[in-house]
Amino acid sequence: MRQLLKKSSLIRALAVAALGSEVLYTNVVSDSNFRFDVTLSLPTRCDLLSAPWRVALFSLGSVMPVVGNDSYPLHFSRVAPDPTVDTNSSASTDGSTHCSRCFTRDTITNAAAKGMRASSKGKVEVTLQDGRTFEGKVLNADVHSDIAIVKIKPRSPLPAAKLGSSNKLRPGDWVIAMGCPLSLQNTVTAGIVSCVDRKSSDLGLGGMRREYLQTDCAINVGNSGGPLVNMDGEVVGVNNMKVLVADGLSFSVPIDSVSKIIDQFKKRGRVVRPWLGLKMIDLNGMIISQLKERDPAFPIVDRGVLVPMVTPGSPADRAGFQPGDVVTEFDGKSVGSIKEIIDLMDEKVGKPLKVVVKRANNAVVTLTVIPEEANPDM
Repeated sequence: MRQLLKKSSLIRALAVAALGSEVLYTNVVSDSNFRFDVTLSLPTRCDLLSAPWRVALFSLGSVMPVVGNDSYPLHFSRVAPDPTVDTNSSASTDGSTHCSRCFTRDTITNAAAKGMRASSKGKVEVTLQDGRTFEGKVLNADVHSDIAIVKIKPRSPLPAAKLGSSNKLRPGDWVIAMGCPLSLQNTVTAGIVSCVDRKSSDLGLGGMRREYLQTDCAINVGNSGGPLVNMDGEVVGVNNMKVLVADGLSFSVPIDSVSKIIDQFKKRGRVVRPWLGLKMIDLNGMIISQLKERDPAFPIVDRGVLVPMVTPGSPADRAGFQPGDVVTEFDGKSVGSIKEIIDLMDEKVGKPLKVVVKRANNAVVTLTVIPEEANPDM
């Protein structure tokens, strides 16, 4: 299992590691000395395997990774009726009702998000490069992306770094990471961009989809939040995490994503993300050929986005999406990647969107889906 230096992912990673045991106990201490303890009674692996789960009807076989010797689905959802609800139970954040002692797929992520939100409120100490310290006030924070706006009041104007464009980066471009690793002030390391669109799913991170810049710059504890700078001195990313068990695998939030988050902070004080309830996979010529070999009924397409799973009860499920659909048009535009779909959705929560999909034997279906706002705790 990959282990990442990302506080908001720590509890989720520990939960995955504990599937073979019954009790998990951990202490989490953040950089700001905020501490909270989590004690969870988890179902055993046998309990999980004995529960009824809905998996994709459309299988990619060896195209999808396998964990250990067991072919577990990467994404699954429970479809059996919930246990009998106690009269004293409370509603869950996803709208369904669960008893207070029931362990659901959102239990850990929701608890962790609430804890991190609590730690992100209030005041922080800000230390400048020249050693001066200021009291900073957290104006806005987005736990999902680990991006926050902090305000300080210096007596004299401070220089500001120019923001560049992460969309212009290419694999192989030189970049510089700046920060305070292991409390070593004003540390600069250099490297190259290894990947411009590393997906959160590639790193084993669940929840909503995120994309990172992958670099081989040396990043350690204390680098998080520091700028990633191009050769023109422009900020192209915010250093975020690294893989603990390997060197040269560091990740940053693209500055274009940060700019969009800041714009949403200014507009509504929070980040709104539309949610469809689809598991999606980018298609290319090789994958299409392989799928066609395995299933002659697979639709004839040159590009598109494959839907291997639809979350039950989601906007996509209500719209009529089915596992195996290939999305070719979204909101009137031809699409060939998940990123294009995300960009077209933008902030269109509650607005009907027309989607054209191709199904087995080249059947073409037009669906209307209304995105909902994603659960901020996911």
